[in-house]
Amino acid sequence: METIIREETLKTPYVKFDGEKGLVEIKGRSIPENSIEFYKPLIDWLDKFADQPADRTSVNVKLEYFNTSSSKCILDIFRKLELMHKKGDEVEINWYYEEDDEDMFEAGEDYQSIINIPFKMIEMEE
Repeated sequence: METIIREETLKTPYVKFDGEKGLVEIKGRSIPENSIEFYKPLIDWLDKFADQPADRTSVNVKLEYFNTSSSKCILDIFRKLELMHKKGDEVEINWYYEEDDEDMFEAGEDYQSIINIPFKMIEMEE
């Protein structure tokens, strides 16, 4: 399965989806002009990955900011991962936030309350 890597821009996050390692990473700022256009290939990739996932899938989300349309797309990603988890695949989400960033902490908690996957809230020192 091909790995997707997208370098960070001013409006889009760094993304790495590595099927062999079972690694899903999103970090930076997510304020793309068209969130659906940016995230759809990633969601499609997860559909294929779910057919033959790694033994363990680790998801690392280190966002410093995201807009409302991105939050919906991120939820769609989490829903795909939740389907994998429900069928018995090992999936873990690591939600990183800076120690003073209450908004990001609360966003992680909100996702955690919606999605039925083990969530780790990880505080990063600035």
